[in-house]
Amino acid sequence: MTNKVLFCATVDYHFKAFHLPILKWFKEKGWEVHIAASGENEIHFVDKKYNIPIQRSPFHIKNLAAYRELKSIINENNYKIIHCHTPMGGVLTRLAAKQARKNGTKVLYTAHGFHFCKGAPIMNWLLYYPIEKVLARYTDCLITINEEDYQLAISHRFMAGDIEHVHGVGVDTERFKPIDKELKRERRETLGYKDDDFLLFYAAEFNKNKNQQFLIRTLALIKDRLPNVKLLLAGEGLLLEECKKLALGLDVERMIEFLGYRKDIDSILPICDVAVASSLREGLPVNIMEAMACGLPVVATKNRGHSELVKNQENGFIVDTNSIELFSNRIVELGTSNVLCETLGSSSLRMVKQFNILSVSKELHSIYSRYILRDFDETKDKYNRAYI
Repeated sequence: MTNKVLFCATVDYHFKAFHLPILKWFKEKGWEVHIAASGENEIHFVDKKYNIPIQRSPFHIKNLAAYRELKSIINENNYKIIHCHTPMGGVLTRLAAKQARKNGTKVLYTAHGFHFCKGAPIMNWLLYYPIEKVLARYTDCLITINEEDYQLAISHRFMAGDIEHVHGVGVDTERFKPIDKELKRERRETLGYKDDDFLLFYAAEFNKNKNQQFLIRTLALIKDRLPNVKLLLAGEGLLLEECKKLALGLDVERMIEFLGYRKDIDSILPICDVAVASSLREGLPVNIMEAMACGLPVVATKNRGHSELVKNQENGFIVDTNSIELFSNRIVELGTSNVLCETLGSSSLRMVKQFNILSVSKELHSIYSRYILRDFDETKDKYNRAYI
């Protein structure tokens, strides 16, 4: 009988964006790969895909239907391994897999950044902490992607079978990489930028957490000191129009390009000078890893994900979210010193190696293999006991 693995998340794009190498690995091992998530994206390396109505909000009524569907799918398929991602994907899947675990299914959950963390609102701790603490009991392996979450799970005695730390979801360093000066000049000209423009880049959904307003206000502080600066903001979201109005009100709209949703970030990043990031909360952000892989220094607000990737004055600067003047000063420092940009950017290239797809895939392969072997040993032990 073919071994089956199920991957679950709130939306299916999560797998298309972050987990194709793992899906491929299971296929190459001869496993049947299933996905359960909301959405109709075509995902490579998948044998069966279930479109189920998981919602981001824990209070949405559709999550009851999603739970019932998940439970039916899990009970029918006799999965060897279930790996769930995202907060609601993790909650519903682990609840739905309770009976399957009793029958030998191994349930893994990757926390892509706990919503409760140092500095998080008290409401996050009141809501999300008890949920994750209880559900850890129904988790054979809890995987964290940053050191703070790992230590939190250990110190707060989350009762998962195992608690592991991997270096994020991995960045494709063959796709995201530096380019030489001549190609950089040519590509800038093609995209409408001058050779002496000082380009800042940030790719993120326009929402409260990503905090693009902070960057727009930063520009208002440096527009006279660094007149050649341009901020490139890629992404869409509910706060996009609000951010455009803010830029207009602060008279910096000419210094900002709202790029919308882009599929060519790997072409844009290498022509930029500095990556910026203003999030209030991050697990381990891919946008910073991609910038580091392109050899850029990073100026970022202080949170656990940013601080794990950016070491102050080594490959960039970490600044408190209430220190907008210091943030602007750091950008001016970089904008007036090519040597500083090149030095910090070189450190980014060196430091990103442990976060590349190959390294992260090896970490996950090791975890999966351990559970595959453990399942084999348990099955063999049951067989031997039956004939004693």
